[in-house]
Parts: sequence; C-alpha cells; structure tokens
Amino acid sequence: MSNIQLNLPEIFTEIKSLIDESRQQVATAVNSAMSLLYWNIGKRINVEILKDKRAEYGEQIVQTLSAQLRREYGSGWSEKQLRHCLRFAEIFQDEEIVSALRRQLSWTHLKTLIYIADELKRDFYLEMCRLERWSTRILQDRINSMLYERTAISKKPELTIKNDLELLKNEQKLSPDLVFRDPYFLDFLGLKDSYSEKDLETAILAELQNFIIEMGSDFAFMARQKRITVDQDDYYIDLLFYHRRMKCLVAIDLKVGKFEAAHKGQMELYLRWLEKYEKLPDENPPIGLIMCSYKNSEHVELLQLDKSNIKVAEYLTELPDIKLLENKLHQVIEKAKSRLISRADQN
Repeated sequence: MSNIQLNLPEIFTEIKSLIDESRQQVATAVNSAMSLLYWNIGKRINVEILKDKRAEYGEQIVQTLSAQLRREYGSGWSEKQLRHCLRFAEIFQDEEIVSALRRQLSWTHLKTLIYIADELKRDFYLEMCRLERWSTRILQDRINSMLYERTAISKKPELTIKNDLELLKNEQKLSPDLVFRDPYFLDFLGLKDSYSEKDLETAILAELQNFIIEMGSDFAFMARQKRITVDQDDYYIDLLFYHRRMKCLVAIDLKVGKFEAAHKGQMELYLRWLEKYEKLPDENPPIGLIMCSYKNSEHVELLQLDKSNIKVAEYLTELPDIKLLENKLHQVIEKAKSRLISRADQN
C-alpha cells in the first residue's frame, strides 16, 4: 500500500498529461471541423443563393437564414457570423487551401486575417503566423503595430514580395527583408527624455524577452559588448544575436542620435571580423543592424548599405500617434517603390 501511495503523485501527473493532451487534440479537431463548416456555409450562400451578388436581396437572405438558424441552433448563428462565413469563402476560394489552413490556424486567426484587404499584406501575416505560431492576441498586436509596413519587404516590388512569401510558405525560408523592421518599437524600455547608449543597452538587457519579441522569435541572444581585437586594438559590439532560420550572426550597434556615414565603416569592421573568426562553415555571412534614434534616408541610400549586409533602422522609445505613423510609413513605402521604378526605367 505504501508503494502505491508513494507512486500516486507520479501517476496523477501522467494521467493529467494524458487528459490535457486528449483535450487539446479534441479542441484542435473541433476547431478544424468548424472552420471547414463555416467555409462551406459561406460558399453555399454566396454561390448558390446570392449568385456572387451583394444587394438588398442578399441582406434579406442573410437576415432570414440567421433568424431560422438561431431558432434551431442558438445565438451563435447571428447575421454577423454568416457574414464572416461569406467573407471566408470569398477570400479563400480554393478548398485545398482552406483544408491546409484549418489544420494550422484557429477560426479566430482566420476571422482576423480575412478582413485584411491587401492580399500581399494578408499573405504576409498568414505565413508569419503559421511560421512563428502566433496566438490570436499576438496576431492582432502585430497587425495593430503595423508590422508589415515596418518590414523592408513592404517597400519591394510586388513580384519580390510574392517570391519571398512563396519561399516562406513552401520552404520556411526567411529573407532578411521579412525579418528586419523600421522603426522598432522599444516603448517597453521605459526610457524618457535624455539617456545614453549605455542606458539604452542596459534597458534592453533588462527587458530582453520583450526585445526579442519585437525583433522576432528566431533571434537568440549571444553576447553583450562582444570584444573583438584588430591589430591590437579592442572594439566592442553592443549586442550580438544569432538568427536560427537565416543561420547567421546579427551584430547590433546602438546609437543615440542620428545615423552618420562613419557608422558604416565601424559596422563593416565588425562584420568582416565575425565572418573571419566566428562564422561556422554552414552559416551565412553575418548581418549588421545599426539602430539609431534618427535615420538620414539619403545617407543610407547613397552609402548602399545593403551591399555591405548592413541594415539601418530607427527605434522609438515612445509610441507616436498611430494615424501619424501610418501616414508616415505609407509615404516611405510609396517613395521606396517610386525609386525602384525610376531605377528600372533608367536601366
């Protein structure tokens, strides 16, 4: 009897694990089945009843169907829910795509994604959500923080965006343009008014988990003030990370103030040293990220930093008005794409 009593905690833990695992499997199966049901309902209403038209007749049909379904199955079948079903079937018309999505994302994920009007933007969030396994709350936070508009990929030609997203979807390959952002939101650091680069670095390390969440889940912290020696002179890399999917070291240089041309040479030295002494044979060349409080766009353009594997981004320690930020980011995107078109015309 005593042996049984001694084993009870272990047995309880094992049984609890089995129950929790079974519940999760059931919940996943139910969610998957419900998502397919919603898609079939939306398709049926849209194609066979509304004939792909949206008019008063359509409104009446949805109202009537909702009333009948609520009488039979309860309040879950509101007009709003039927419109979600319609939207779902309109956005994802291929049943094979839906079958794949419903096994990876919950209905709440899908319901959020279907109301993103821009197809490329929607595909970006969809693929990143699948890759990094975002919760529905994180997905909504990413959308609210304009993650897509802050990535370099949003400023590229449409074909480039599609190609990068296809690589991400089919081979789980992340391009640097999908990884790096501008600006970075560092409001969680609690920095106000004046602060030094050391204060910034210390605050980041104190909030390392939040910093990595903002940077992206594939970043792994390696070192602070990484010392490198060149010709008996010592230099220090502020922060050194490793990115698992890109398979490369990422050196981060923190600057309080504006970006200056001299910062390029400093980062190039760091990257060449890392490539010579730290890069493993199966890794890709290291990438440098210069984070500054103000980015001189013309400096960045003329210095052609991409050719040196260097990224420059602003960071914000206080969040601006979201509408002002939205307007600013859209202007940046349009300017970037206009420059690309102009270069293509010249060539």
